[in-house]
Amino acid sequence: MKNVPKTVLVHEYLTRLGGAERVLKHFTDIYDQAPIYTLLYNETKVGNVFPSDKVHTSFINNFPLWLKKRVKFLAPLLPSAIESFDVSKYDLILSSSNSFAKGVISKPQAIHICYCHAPSTFIWNAFHSYRDQQRKGGFINIMILLLTHYLRQWDRQAADRVDYFIANSKLTQSRIKKYYRRESTVIYPPVDIERITPTKSHKDYFLIVSQLTPYKNIDLAIEAFNKIKQPLVIIGDGPERKRLTKLAEPHVEIKGFLDDETVVEYYQNCRGFIFAGSDDFGISPVEAMAAGKPVLALREGGALETIIEGKTGEFFDAPIVELLADGVRRIMEGKYDADSIRRHAEQFSTQRFLKEIKTYINHTIKTHSDES
Repeated sequence: MKNVPKTVLVHEYLTRLGGAERVLKHFTDIYDQAPIYTLLYNETKVGNVFPSDKVHTSFINNFPLWLKKRVKFLAPLLPSAIESFDVSKYDLILSSSNSFAKGVISKPQAIHICYCHAPSTFIWNAFHSYRDQQRKGGFINIMILLLTHYLRQWDRQAADRVDYFIANSKLTQSRIKKYYRRESTVIYPPVDIERITPTKSHKDYFLIVSQLTPYKNIDLAIEAFNKIKQPLVIIGDGPERKRLTKLAEPHVEIKGFLDDETVVEYYQNCRGFIFAGSDDFGISPVEAMAAGKPVLALREGGALETIIEGKTGEFFDAPIVELLADGVRRIMEGKYDADSIRRHAEQFSTQRFLKEIKTYINHTIKTHSDES
């Protein structure tokens, strides 16, 4: 990029390689000299993508490992941790944020652009379900309410430190408007579809690629496939794995974490893809469509922006076992064109993302300078 200002990248946690971290990786490709500031860093998990010599961590990264694995217990400290970063020598702050990264404090003349993956879901739109998942009662629930109130106040103030918001979907854009009273521009995240070749044939299994966390509704999918006796392969890991393994019948396989090449093979050979939860965008359904496979998704969230009903997949209307099972039947009976599904997925490509993000940042810097 021409006339690149002195730039710093800010991200909440570099402890795994998920969708948000892949967005950050593309930011590092654009700004290859920019340092990365993050609250927590796991070199073993992400060091090959984000080398340690470029990463600056907060004081909580020095805490014992057992505590760092339970980030929710550190929530009261995280606003202070992100504010402790000294980024005063940088002219452009580019934050990749699900929650705290946007709260970094910059010098008044700097431009802060935030790529928002979601506006702090656990304290806003998903608060009540998050609280219920903790399975706590009485006094603990009162403490959760008090902490959440404090975090909401901080989060709202932190949003005002951002000069320009980019939303990863129209859904996220609407939530930024609702919770932060801010306008934003939608730029869909990059999906590495180039590594996936579409196939017209398939084996006799459906596929899920997901973190095994409660809001992904993996248990709902397992119960539906237990009911209809169809093969289901689940790739991913997380806190729900032990419980889900007990729930699954023999024709439902939970593979755990697999490398990217193996995951691509599963995409290419599956009969269809299941997306049972609600996400702000959802990269895995687009990856499945890049392989030419239809997707069955809950009629909520970012899936409404990526799936064309009857052409690239189907929806089920509520998280109910019978409705998901009926959606599987419709996928099995439907006729889908693998090439058309692939062409639809191409609009979410990495090349498109890089072009749009560079154009947006260059235009924003120029407009901001003209108005100053």
